[in-house]
Amino acid sequence: MSARVEVSGRLLAWARARSGIEAADLERRFPSLPDWESGERSPTFKQLESFAQATHTPVGFLFLDEPPEEKVPIPDFRTIADTGVRHPSPELLDTIFSCQARQEWYRQFALLNGEASFGYLGSASLSTPIERAAAEMSTALRFHVNERGPSWDETLRLLIDRAEDAGILLMVNGVVGNNTHRKLDPEEFRGFVLVDPLAPVIFINGADTKAAQLFTLVHELAHLWLGEPGVDDANLTTAPTSQTERWCNAVAAEVLVPLATVRDEFDDLQPLTAELERLARRYKVSTLVVLRRLYDAQLAGDWATYRSAYDVELHRVLEFLATAGSGGNFYNTQPLRVSRRFSRAVISSTLEGQTLYNEAFQLLGFKSTATFHQLAEQLGVA
Repeated sequence: MSARVEVSGRLLAWARARSGIEAADLERRFPSLPDWESGERSPTFKQLESFAQATHTPVGFLFLDEPPEEKVPIPDFRTIADTGVRHPSPELLDTIFSCQARQEWYRQFALLNGEASFGYLGSASLSTPIERAAAEMSTALRFHVNERGPSWDETLRLLIDRAEDAGILLMVNGVVGNNTHRKLDPEEFRGFVLVDPLAPVIFINGADTKAAQLFTLVHELAHLWLGEPGVDDANLTTAPTSQTERWCNAVAAEVLVPLATVRDEFDDLQPLTAELERLARRYKVSTLVVLRRLYDAQLAGDWATYRSAYDVELHRVLEFLATAGSGGNFYNTQPLRVSRRFSRAVISSTLEGQTLYNEAFQLLGFKSTATFHQLAEQLGVA
């Protein structure tokens, strides 16, 4: 008979609640869970390991006297209705930790290969005028209105490429690693920034709409220009209490839709939906971004009127997006998940014998040599 492990039922209940998994779902896999939590029975060590894995909990946590106080390891700008910080999920924490590991690897790679620092890091401050900061970012990334793709979807891809060309490791993923059972919730966070002069990282929640991803990306770029790391829920319907978030939101909006031009181009004699769509095509952004800029230009009524119009437009956009397909080729999506720049560096370092294959697989998120070489060919590194 396997030996039982004395473990606090309170820690087990904490791990269950922390995971966000329904109790009934866990009990189907661990029928004795209610008895473990009540202290009537104890799990075996193998059962405890399985429970820890199922709840995405480090097994060592389950032997503590009290549940640990988990905090996001970077400044947390996420708020609920601008009033409080949200407790981080295991998915958010694991995503940040994996990005930090990749950042540290790339930092050493950049040092070894004499790569230049990211020159725009910390080049702005909260006292920098919004219009000036937006103009400098647009110039640096070749992202003025006439330098964008034919649609906002392709514009997002274009800006990702240009950010990586500038030296940023840009990662877009909607799940933890490649685990499709661990989805990232856009309601919890939309993106984050890890600051380092040699390895700046921007992570975008790929479970969000493409339109929201574009705004988040420019918002996180503004964080890099400030030189301030952080995780946030950048969006167009809140009025953040943080001065940093207000500045980054304002710069992102100005980069995407310059206020001076939208004032001149808006035709208030036309139906609002038609104008939103026309201006969205003009600026290669979503209609939601255009609507926010109309509010900023005092062309969309007061805050309550704007919020009501935003909700209506968001519903219309989501209905349209629901008819679009999803998925894609692994070799096209994987470099986006871990950054094309990062993927090329890991592959080239491995092929040169500087990095072990096992480490490369862990960094890139798969375990197959065949996948490694096919990805290398796809990225032109082989």
